[in-house]
Amino acid sequence: MTLKGQNFRIYNGTKVIGMASNCSVTLTGNSESATHKDIVGLASLPTIVSKGWQVSVESLDVTDAAAMLTAVKSMTPFTLMWDESSTTDNQTALGAAFARTGQAYLNDVVFQWNDRTNSTKSLQFTGSGPLAKVASTPTTEVIPVNNTFTKGQFVRLFISSDNTAAPAKVVAAARQLSLHISMTLESATTKDTDGDWDIQEPTGLSYDITSNALMRSGDTITSSVGAQSVADIEDIYEGAVPVKWAIANVSGANQRTKGAVIISGSCVITSLVLNGPDRQNADYNATLNGYGAYNVGA
Repeated sequence: MTLKGQNFRIYNGTKVIGMASNCSVTLTGNSESATHKDIVGLASLPTIVSKGWQVSVESLDVTDAAAMLTAVKSMTPFTLMWDESSTTDNQTALGAAFARTGQAYLNDVVFQWNDRTNSTKSLQFTGSGPLAKVASTPTTEVIPVNNTFTKGQFVRLFISSDNTAAPAKVVAAARQLSLHISMTLESATTKDTDGDWDIQEPTGLSYDITSNALMRSGDTITSSVGAQSVADIEDIYEGAVPVKWAIANVSGANQRTKGAVIISGSCVITSLVLNGPDRQNADYNATLNGYGAYNVGA
């Protein structure tokens, strides 16, 4: 029987990456030409000089954001496995002939919290060191199926006006919010390294936030929580100094009451684009680049 995509799963340790909507594995052979003057003809002769691998996963589960962000910040590698899965929830690993496992860093992650849509995360892992065949049926844990989705309007960006006060104001009339974190990796292989597999080590960490909001909305605001308007964002940009920010769960009137903080830190606004398309709502896009380390939670 043809293997269906829902039965090809990525595992973090003994558990699947839950609520996944897509995944892919890329194995790369870095090659060099082996042609020389003793070889007759014009055909190329590539030879593999090193090997690497990457895994990407798209998921509708953003409830583990804290765990993912903590692992990236601490530069902790993950133990990944891919395998064929079975059972009602497509979670039990079967130990297929193509199943492999290895250590990898989460070197790129994007969280999307957009208005009136299910929140998503995009994960990219880069392998460090060799892959191993899964010799027998692996032990896997089945996690409860969760059909409760995080709607993007219940996660909001709070920004202060300087780098001392805690961020207490939401971005007014916000529609889209994205957090992108990137880890820089560098090959650490030497002549003492056995085999052809590349070993990666982290050398840097950066992040950015993008926000889209209406320049002015017609919403009735009954919440007592203040907001940063487009004019306020312009002032912050023109000041060209870091400000405090936080991404937090929200509730209450106008979705402005701050709940549990997911991630926080300081940033500078590096780009601000005001858009006025004909016969459409005027909006703006702001890009905030991380200034120093981020904090998971408050």
